[in-house]
Amino acid sequence: MGNRLSKIATRTGDDGSTGLGDGSRTDKDSARVRSLGEVDELNAFVGLLLCEDMPAGLREELVSIQHDLFDLGGELCIPGYQLVTDEHVARLDRLLEKYNADLPPLKDFILPAGSKAAALAHVCRTVCRRAERSIVALGRVETINAQPRQYVNRLSDLMFVLSRVLNRFAGGDDVLWQHDRERG
Repeated sequence: MGNRLSKIATRTGDDGSTGLGDGSRTDKDSARVRSLGEVDELNAFVGLLLCEDMPAGLREELVSIQHDLFDLGGELCIPGYQLVTDEHVARLDRLLEKYNADLPPLKDFILPAGSKAAALAHVCRTVCRRAERSIVALGRVETINAQPRQYVNRLSDLMFVLSRVLNRFAGGDDVLWQHDRERG
């Protein structure tokens, strides 16, 4: 792979197209490329989240998620290929159960706030939702596997839960939306 990435500026995309993993070319604003970009952006934000202080086990799980997101991007890059499986989705389900188990039930909406790590987890959640919308849109115009859509759906839920976990890790709590606050 080192030789493959030795030349970064190829100029082949100057016409507004880009190459896919199967060698075909498509427009840079196609639904497939848009989905790839959203997943790439999500992975970058998870990397930014990893710059913050957090429990070691959570850090390892997020690094594993980054690898999954790279695989997800690979799957989106190669039409008809599958890298994300039901096991990837099940692993996120297990993480959701693990991290949600010790959190108090929510009675109010929470704001995307608190510690910097928690706020970044909320940014990851919102970018993940955007990636999900792009993957759904791609599935309307091209045939794709269900697992990428399922994976980002679960991941956005996990990021919400992790924001709550990270606020507690930082010594804080959820920042509740106050619907009856004074406006003025």
